[in-house]
Amino acid sequence: MTHAEAASRAAVLSAELHRHNRLYYAEANPEISDQQFDALLRELQAIEAKFPDLLTPDSPTQRVGGAPLEGFKQIKHTVRMMSLDNTYSEEELTAFFARVQKGLGREKIDCVIEPKVDGVAIAIRYENGMLKYGATRGDGQTGDDVTNNLKTIKRLPLRLPKEGPQTFEVRGEVFMTKAGFAKLNQEREEAGEAMFANPRNSTAGTLKLLDSKIVAKRPLDIVFYGLAEASAVESQTDVYALLDAAGLRKADLIWHADSAEGLLHAIRELDEKRKALPYETDGAVIKVNSFADQRE
Repeated sequence: MTHAEAASRAAVLSAELHRHNRLYYAEANPEISDQQFDALLRELQAIEAKFPDLLTPDSPTQRVGGAPLEGFKQIKHTVRMMSLDNTYSEEELTAFFARVQKGLGREKIDCVIEPKVDGVAIAIRYENGMLKYGATRGDGQTGDDVTNNLKTIKRLPLRLPKEGPQTFEVRGEVFMTKAGFAKLNQEREEAGEAMFANPRNSTAGTLKLLDSKIVAKRPLDIVFYGLAEASAVESQTDVYALLDAAGLRKADLIWHADSAEGLLHAIRELDEKRKALPYETDGAVIKVNSFADQRE
């Protein structure tokens, strides 16, 4: 195989693998078996091993991890990553909504409610359709560059579909599924290794590993909930539409409510349904839907 032939075949394989990955994880509509996918991946790996210059940062082969790092570089967030304000009772929630009503000067205010995934906050930037970097929250202004570790998450696109948005920074949560965490702990127990306390701590520790090949063996997953800069959208509903167009997973459960009673109903319903979710949750996140209203 000549270099030109290898380059052509590698481009075809890369595009096909990205497409099949999106069909499997974003659209739940796979066209080929896992064995067929692995065969395509091995073929691309063989080409890149023979022609190293053909290895690109967004290659599907990068999901298996690379050489260990000596340490993490720091990335300054374009927009500060804030922590959430907490409310612990129905009375506090009702009082919060009353303050929003007073501030906006009207009774009905559309809000969205979604589960708060109990994971690790992350910021990911795409430029020209390619994953550029991913960073932890850190102190809110600067975080660790964990791009190599994030690339091992199969649900996370390394390349976005061309028909969707191409350049933006998205915020999300990395987590371990309940089943994946249980299996990981079982394997560690059988190997005589210390077991992890809970999925969140295990996720945080995994993202801090300098060897992405070890990270690739851990059951990490990801869900997204917002944008760093919302100038191109007008509401949280628009954010959900952007996530869908980009093939990025949003919350599995979403409610709308425009009154305190509606918010309480949604939270009670979430409390009933959260046990069936594949990941641990830590309450609910409530957002005023309109960004113009949020700025008031």
